[in-house]
Amino acid sequence: MTRPKLSKEDVLKKAEELGVEFIHLQFTDIFGVMKNVSITREELEKALNDEKMFDGSSIDGFVRIEESDMYLRPDPSSFTIYPWSGESLEARLICDIYNPDGTPFEGDPRYILKRALKHAEELGYGFNVGPECEFYLFLTNEKGEATTVTHDNASYFDLAPVDLGETARQDMVKTLKQMGFEIEASHHEVGPGQHEIDFKYDDALVTADNIMTFKMVVRIVAQRNGLHATFMPKPVYGIPGSGMHTNMSLTKGGKNAFYDPDGELQLSKEAYYFIGGLMKHARAICAITNPTVNSYKRLVSGFEAPVYIAWSSRNRSPLIRVPAKRGSSTRLELRNPDPSCNPYLALAVVLEAGLDGIINKIDPPESINRNIYHMTSEELLGSNIDRLPVSLEEAIKELNSDDVIKKALSPHTVERFITAKLDEWDEYSAYVTPWELERYLTKY
Repeated sequence: MTRPKLSKEDVLKKAEELGVEFIHLQFTDIFGVMKNVSITREELEKALNDEKMFDGSSIDGFVRIEESDMYLRPDPSSFTIYPWSGESLEARLICDIYNPDGTPFEGDPRYILKRALKHAEELGYGFNVGPECEFYLFLTNEKGEATTVTHDNASYFDLAPVDLGETARQDMVKTLKQMGFEIEASHHEVGPGQHEIDFKYDDALVTADNIMTFKMVVRIVAQRNGLHATFMPKPVYGIPGSGMHTNMSLTKGGKNAFYDPDGELQLSKEAYYFIGGLMKHARAICAITNPTVNSYKRLVSGFEAPVYIAWSSRNRSPLIRVPAKRGSSTRLELRNPDPSCNPYLALAVVLEAGLDGIINKIDPPESINRNIYHMTSEELLGSNIDRLPVSLEEAIKELNSDDVIKKALSPHTVERFITAKLDEWDEYSAYVTPWELERYLTKY
């Protein structure tokens, strides 16, 4: 869905004509959590004139209390009506964050992605992305609190009456379509209670906005159906985790820059270099694309999640897959991101890693066209196949030693992100889990 370009005047006119009463000014903190400030229509013009201030020190990862004044600058083209509005019609605007002196705030995730896209543009490229967002639907208890009890025992592509979440998923699709999404597919996934809804690729900034909107819609519609939707990467032991496979391509001169009819596998040099860049920086990228302690419970063998840093045009076990379609549909699929990530930061680091591959002409190793999970340790070593980090702590250390990825994020964001995530790891490391109690309490 390429958003129509709207001006401030267009937004004011539409809000007046439709009788919008409340407008939600939305932005995202560095950890991928959507924030919201609500205003009335009478305040809309002031907001569109960049006069809406908020306390940045109250937002995780933003600024210190002595630097707290920040401004929300709405993107007029993101103006959308909430389909679930009652008698009081509500709309939203996605905002960029600015400093009091009128400069972009370097810790704003949306600005970080914009900066990466500008770098690509300077090299002559556009960046298109199509995500595959997975999530679980769980029952709630008598208090309305989330459980980990699934509402069905269905599996991949099953239909009702086995797939008891189909009604909720259909409501999600209808709501998303009302908000302008082009839905390409929706189905039950492998795990019981697990679902996937895919929407059409777009420019990376629009896609990142859409991912945040998508997660909001899924949660709201699930709640209205008496369910709890979670994008937690691995909510239940022993069943598949939820990923966010990310399909991506570069464009140049209006054409797909990854496609070359005369190239090996009909891929261009740029496609190979982009793969090379992704593989070189894969371990550091993990800290951003898989940003929670729980993320690494998903990245284990046996559940189709990638573990090893390799690429293939034939199978789905490596980190990077090249889907079969060519021509304008030529793309790469990065399989490790999960839906707990901040999409703005994730797409920024993925793009900069790929651009580093193109700039420095980083050739990838040979493709691996067999199931990597069935390879022995000796075979992996002989093929020089490295693995992704096994923990958040390891991923953070990789991020801290990768100058290309740190530059993509800005010093402010790197410092705040690493500090918070190491605190998260330390807290997790000290926590006594139910697994430990079950294993050790009566044994020792």
